Amino acid sequence: MNPAIERTTARHPRALGGDPLKRNLDAAFSLTSMVLNNGEPHTLAIKRKPPWLKARLPGGPAYEALRRRLDQHGLHTVCQEAGCPNMGECWSRGVATIMILGDTCTRSCGFCNVKTGRPAAPDRDEPRRVAETLAQMGLKHVVITSVDRDDLPDGGAGIWAETIIRTRDACPSMSIEVLIPDFKGDWGALQMVIDARPHIINHNLETVRRMYPAVRPSAKFDRSLEMLRRVKEQGGVAKTGVMVGIGERDEEVLALIDDVIAATGIQTRRRDQASQGRSGGATNGAANSSSEPTLDACDILTIGQYLQPSRNHLPVDRFVHPDTFAMYKREALTRGFKVVESGPLVRSSYHADHQADVLTEIQAQRAEHAAPDRPV
Repeated sequence: MNPAIERTTARHPRALGGDPLKRNLDAAFSLTSMVLNNGEPHTLAIKRKPPWLKARLPGGPAYEALRRRLDQHGLHTVCQEAGCPNMGECWSRGVATIMILGDTCTRSCGFCNVKTGRPAAPDRDEPRRVAETLAQMGLKHVVITSVDRDDLPDGGAGIWAETIIRTRDACPSMSIEVLIPDFKGDWGALQMVIDARPHIINHNLETVRRMYPAVRPSAKFDRSLEMLRRVKEQGGVAKTGVMVGIGERDEEVLALIDDVIAATGIQTRRRDQASQGRSGGATNGAANSSSEPTLDACDILTIGQYLQPSRNHLPVDRFVHPDTFAMYKREALTRGFKVVESGPLVRSSYHADHQADVLTEIQAQRAEHAAPDRPV
C-alpha cells in the first residue's frame, strides 16, 4: 500500500461522516453506484487541482524553530493535524494555530482531516504549558482552537477558559483569538469562554445550511448562528468562516452571508459625520464606516476553497475561480461584514493577525465617530 494512503487509513479507518461515539447502523441502501468518480469501493477519486491552488512548501529556519518549540512543549497545532496548505507560509512568519484538548476529535465531519475516535482524558496541565510557550514566542496575535470533546460534560469549556485566562496573564500585549466548537449548544459552556474575555471569538459555520447533513452531521446551522449572536450580544468580536466547492452554489453562499448578518446584528446608531473623507476609506478587506443607524453584526468572515484531504473524505464538487472569491468578498463587505478574507487558499486562521489589525483600526474609527463630544 502507498505509505501516504496507509497513514490516512490509520487516522481515518472508515469513510467519514457522523459521530463515532454513537452506534453505527447498517445502511438501508447504497449510493455507491451513483457516484460517478468512484475509483474503488468506498473511496472517491481526488480531482486534479487548478493552477491557482499553489502553496509554499514547509521549510526554512523560522519554520524549523517554531516546530522545535512546539514539539518541546508537547503542543498540537491544527496546521499539522488538518494538513493546512498555508502551514509553510504561516510558520515561516512565526504564526501558528495552537490546538488544545488533544489531537483526537469525537466527531467525524466529512471534510476534516483531524484524527477521530475516543480521545484520552484531558491534560489538566495543558493551559499552563500553552501560556508559557506563547510567552516565549513573543507573538502579537495568536489563534487557539480545539477538537470537539463531546465526551466531556462541559465540552472542554473549563480547559478553554483556563487556557485563555492564563495566556492573557502571561502575554498581556498579545491579542487572543479562539476558534471554538459548538459545545453541543451548551450555553453555559459558551459563557465560560466569553467570560474569559478573548479578543476574538470564532466559530465556523463551515458550509451552507443545505449541506449540513452531509458536511457537519453532528452540528446544526441555527445553533452555530446562535453562538455568534450571543457573542455579539455581549459586546464581543465575532468571526466565522465557510468552505466553498463542497456542493453549495453561489446563491447559497450569499444567502449564508445574509443569514449571519440578520441573526447576529445588534442595532446601533452613530453620530452623523460632516465629512466621510476626513478619516479616509478603510482598505485591505475592510468595509467603509457608515454614519447611518446600522446592525453591528458578525465582524469577520473567511471564505476558502475546500480541498479533499483523502479518498475517505467528501469529494470536491468544484474549484471556485479567484474572481468568484473576489465577488464573495465584495458582497460580504457590502452586506455588513467589517473584514473579509476570501480566496482559494484562505483558511480560518490565515492572516488572522492582519485581520485583527484591520478590525482594530475600524473599531477605533467608529468609536471616534460615535463619541458624543466629537466636534462637527
